[in-house]
Amino acid sequence: MSDLDEIKNEVATACRIIGRLGLTREPNGHVSARVPGTEHIVIKARGRGEVALSYVEVSDLAVVDMDGNFVSGREGLASPAEVYIHTQVYRARPEINAAIHIHPANVVAFTIAERGLKPIIGAYNPQALRIVTDGLPLYPRSILINSAERGDDLVQTMGQARACLMRGHGITTAGATVEEAVLIAAHLNELAELSWKAELLGGANPISDADIADFARNLNAPRATSDTPIGPHGAEWRYYVSRLL
Repeated sequence: MSDLDEIKNEVATACRIIGRLGLTREPNGHVSARVPGTEHIVIKARGRGEVALSYVEVSDLAVVDMDGNFVSGREGLASPAEVYIHTQVYRARPEINAAIHIHPANVVAFTIAERGLKPIIGAYNPQALRIVTDGLPLYPRSILINSAERGDDLVQTMGQARACLMRGHGITTAGATVEEAVLIAAHLNELAELSWKAELLGGANPISDADIADFARNLNAPRATSDTPIGPHGAEWRYYVSRLL
């Protein structure tokens, strides 16, 4: 299997996981990945021949260049209008190899209410905590990111964060791998859902500063075991893949 074939399989798998976890408003949203050694990316295509993320196969993907131009793909497909979310993230951040833009309703509700997500959980999901403590910026406009200029504007807001909220729109996540970008999106959605429930019960109260610092030390420490929370082909990723079978 070529590198391109492997990347396409990873992107298609990621799309199906996102769809079947209910992380987006179908069929909206897209997953992408760099093609190493080229100026191309693989991305979930749009157009009259597109399918919902829950049913994406390799044939539903397109290869586009760093200007968002369609390079290859089957008839009926085209580059997404918001391809510039992906291209401009890759241009600005060479360490990023995968990007996701989706519309998770749980998270979008918080952006509409202008309520920030707080560090309310620790041991329940340390990686969700890390997303918040590392910085979770909000892009304030509710517009399509359908030009390179708008993509640059989003990237400027996102900075070096692994996730960015988009007011009344959705989220963008970025990772070194496709798996990482997907898991960030899943953890962020879970945090929003728990925050919503906690607010209904009287308040989404942050954990203590001491506990946040304790998790920061543990998450940044070298790990010699196989239970790394976020990593290529880790247990959580394998679980989500198994749900597609």
